[in-house]
Amino acid sequence: MPALPGLGLTSIMIETKSLTKKYGDLVAVDDLDLRVEAGELFVFLGPNGAGKTTTIKILTGLLQPTSGIASVAGIDVVKSPIEVKKIMGYLPEDLFLYDKLTGREFLQFVADMHGVQNKQDKIEKFMELFELSAAANELIEGYSLGMKKKIAIGAALIHDPKVLFLDEPTGGLDPRSARMMKDLLQNMRSRGTTVFMTTHILEVAEKMCDRVGIINNGKLIKVGTIDELRSGTRETAAGSLEDIFLELTGGTQEDWVSQFLDDVANHS
Repeated sequence: MPALPGLGLTSIMIETKSLTKKYGDLVAVDDLDLRVEAGELFVFLGPNGAGKTTTIKILTGLLQPTSGIASVAGIDVVKSPIEVKKIMGYLPEDLFLYDKLTGREFLQFVADMHGVQNKQDKIEKFMELFELSAAANELIEGYSLGMKKKIAIGAALIHDPKVLFLDEPTGGLDPRSARMMKDLLQNMRSRGTTVFMTTHILEVAEKMCDRVGIINNGKLIKVGTIDELRSGTRETAAGSLEDIFLELTGGTQEDWVSQFLDDVANHS
């Protein structure tokens, strides 16, 4: 595999081999084989409980797999979790922030952990970008959900990570901030950052992604570009990612919804 210029890293940024995570009899991730190229924006889709967040937690070193291998930039996540954390950023769906710090103090804390140079300049630019300057010196406990999400995004980006893991990155953001987040991700990808993200907003995924992986009941059932996914389903060239997703995962169809409403009406 070719190395990335100046980094000594292979062109495969994220890789799993036979990755499995079990909770008792429940198999949350089942024999997952996946590769994500450096500089790729990869969207990981699946129904609730399909194994998306579990996979991300393993890849970020927060969860031990039951078996199999997971690596980021050629670094084994299980054997060297600290080394992986040095080059990655992570935005979880369920935020964990220090409520008794101000927004500025929290970003300073994260920047210090990563040894960020010119941290004050970066923090001020981020605050301005996400319209948080007026609240920068207020305690996080008083922030709205959207403001907390913005601070968490800043913490994930402050050290200029080579790979970014995002679990529902636009959730809780107002339309303006969500658009800004999408533009930011596109810009980072153009600069060579690898982005691995989950989202339930399939229209966003379709417009942004290089490739999509679809997981259901812990198993990866399809991976490829939008066109590649269409070619393996009944969808035509005009079929949306939502149509493809519902076909592959057995999701709710219009006739099922109609039948449900009919049943409700008949029993009311």
